[in-house]
Amino acid sequence: MTMKIKEVADIAGISVRTLHHYDQIGLLCPTSTTEAGYRLYTDEDLEALQQILFFKELGFPLKKIKEIIESPSFNRREALELHQKMLLEKRRRLDQMIATVAKTIQHMKGDIHMSNKEKFAGFDFSQNPFEQEARERWGNEAVDSSNVKLASLSKDEKDGFAEEMNALYARLAALRHTSPHSDEAQAAIKEWYVLLNRMGNYSLDAFKGLGQLYISDERFTKNIDQFGEGLAQFMCEAMGIYTNNHQK
Repeated sequence: MTMKIKEVADIAGISVRTLHHYDQIGLLCPTSTTEAGYRLYTDEDLEALQQILFFKELGFPLKKIKEIIESPSFNRREALELHQKMLLEKRRRLDQMIATVAKTIQHMKGDIHMSNKEKFAGFDFSQNPFEQEARERWGNEAVDSSNVKLASLSKDEKDGFAEEMNALYARLAALRHTSPHSDEAQAAIKEWYVLLNRMGNYSLDAFKGLGQLYISDERFTKNIDQFGEGLAQFMCEAMGIYTNNHQK
């Protein structure tokens, strides 16, 4: 059984333009075309599309997805099992975030009292869900160094580090309506730079690039702005200013 591109787009919930793009970059090429030039997709093509969309949902760039699925060692079942584990972890964190939002609403109404630690339950920045992007931008050394350092920490040390990061996010959020040039903003963003280098090896250029990623990648923006709308933009500007002021 074959399907035309519009049928596939409707089933998958994506646009025809997206499927055209996947075909153009060689990520998903239809098995055949009609004499009139219409693309025809088979069940196997739809299975490949499902796999692509799973990878995409987990934040993999299209270039990396193509590289993975074209590898001779690629095993679709193993990949699906890994997707399942990652999505379950994602659901766990979302459930925790939803619970935190609900408790915060109750706290605002005066129904319950939340400790400062409870206010940030679910904001776990000790793990980087965007590791692939970091590797592609700044190489493996910085990321591997970070992973080694984190792996060497005990659970209590990791929890403490996450709390420290969350506290600094909250402090920066309180400053986000001030000038990123201000002494207070620059002092806080310096602490952010120092904190990042405690778990990795970030040059000033990498630090500035990370700030730009905060606003160019909606996933970063969404996570950071949970501490306060506009925080990602503020941090990006402050990180750029800090870099410019400290480069020789």
